[in-house]
Amino acid sequence: MDKSEIPQKSIYRISLYGRCLDRLLENDHEMVSSAALATASGVKPSQLRRDLAYFGAFGTRGRGYPVAALRKAIYEGLGRAKFQPVVMVGAGNLGSALLRYDGFKKEGYEVLAAFDSAAESLRGGDIPVPLYASEDLPEFVKKNSVKMAILCVPGEQAQEATNVLVEAGIQGILNFSPVMLQVPTEVVVNNVDLALELQNLSYFIKK
Repeated sequence: MDKSEIPQKSIYRISLYGRCLDRLLENDHEMVSSAALATASGVKPSQLRRDLAYFGAFGTRGRGYPVAALRKAIYEGLGRAKFQPVVMVGAGNLGSALLRYDGFKKEGYEVLAAFDSAAESLRGGDIPVPLYASEDLPEFVKKNSVKMAILCVPGEQAQEATNVLVEAGIQGILNFSPVMLQVPTEVVVNNVDLALELQNLSYFIKK
């Protein structure tokens, strides 16, 4: 099936299933029922089965899913069977903090380099990857066949930086900038607005 035919919400849930399967493998589980996997992922069993159907037929009635085989199929379908190279755009406070997060590599993503318009003044800090000037980004992306980027620049710089990324061949952007980006239909943007998430969370706080 063409990737564009799979809803983005399904892809997000399938990623959660993969993480749950990781934990099951770590605890030497060979099989898991749809009910148990759905509960661990916070979805209904019927929803889980519909999501997994996008990647093929899995499981045996009465026995459930083989954990290792399902995990492999999910990761291959998500493009995680091998490391995916990523670039960071913006190496200020948030960007540099994300660069020190070791969870990216554990999940199959390797941040190869960071780019910043103030690269000269930021060099010598505790940034754990090579740091380059912003103008070096297009050549680096093309040379290293990078398709994904993390965007951590101020809002007023976000669209311009996005235009450069798209022109260089980036197809997926994880956007931490507080603006809605304009991109071609073939480019996917996932927005992470920390302030907005806190606003949403505050609604549920008891007064």
